[in-house]
Amino acid sequence: MDSSQLLGITTFTYMLSTILYAAIFIFKAKKLGPATTIFTIVAFLIQTAGLLLRWKESYTIGYGHAPLTNMYESVVFFAWTIILMYLVIEWKFKTRIIGAFAVPFAFLAMAYGSFATGINKEISPLIPALQSNWLLAHVVTCFIGYAAFTVAAGLGVMYLVKNTSDSKETTNDETLRGALPPLKVIDDITHKCMVFGFLWLSVGIITGAIWANSAWGTYWSWDPKETWSLITWFVYAITLHARYTRDWGGVRIAWLAILGFVSVIFTYYGVNFLLSGLHSYGSN
Repeated sequence: MDSSQLLGITTFTYMLSTILYAAIFIFKAKKLGPATTIFTIVAFLIQTAGLLLRWKESYTIGYGHAPLTNMYESVVFFAWTIILMYLVIEWKFKTRIIGAFAVPFAFLAMAYGSFATGINKEISPLIPALQSNWLLAHVVTCFIGYAAFTVAAGLGVMYLVKNTSDSKETTNDETLRGALPPLKVIDDITHKCMVFGFLWLSVGIITGAIWANSAWGTYWSWDPKETWSLITWFVYAITLHARYTRDWGGVRIAWLAILGFVSVIFTYYGVNFLLSGLHSYGSN
């Protein structure tokens, strides 16, 4: 079995995880919880094996690099970091229902990587700009930040759903209210995810600047990817500043978490396809 087969299996296992978490949320099927978590962990391990095998395969064919260098590999790694982030949060906060709002992002990333026709899925040799020891540090730190922001966005949606249901009095809404954690808990976890993601994105930008100086002789060149990374950094910096100085929370932070995620997606995905620059190789 090769890495492509393992990663293909991962796509469908994440789809099933999404369905199971949705069932827990919609039907309050709490008995499915432990089994769903175990299933998601197994799916995560399958994906981990697929990534490691793809890494080994790159050495076998003589290229020898981490599987992080094109759009296909990056979306697969993005999905991996999202599931890792979610599992850590579930373990830390004992709130399994977050999976209904976080795991779908990983499934969509894997589905895009598996079925999109415009991206290269082959293991390819590194272009000169990517032949650096900074590759792993820069990509990993950025994607840990992206994963935290993704989970924060899912929590933002959860907060808005819970807040809307709390303002109504119907029986169905009573069922929905009971399925979700208290608003204060959701808000607190959202904030922690954004702080964690902000720290890792900051490290990612710094390592990227060092890498850029090594590759192109300048720390910052206002390349579209660099510019949008900075815009995304400011979105979260302003959000956290408002949290600390203006005591913003609740609906405001929920919407800002979603807005920040939109900026993340454009920085990660949109720039590669819509704007030309030094990072355009990401679309190949």
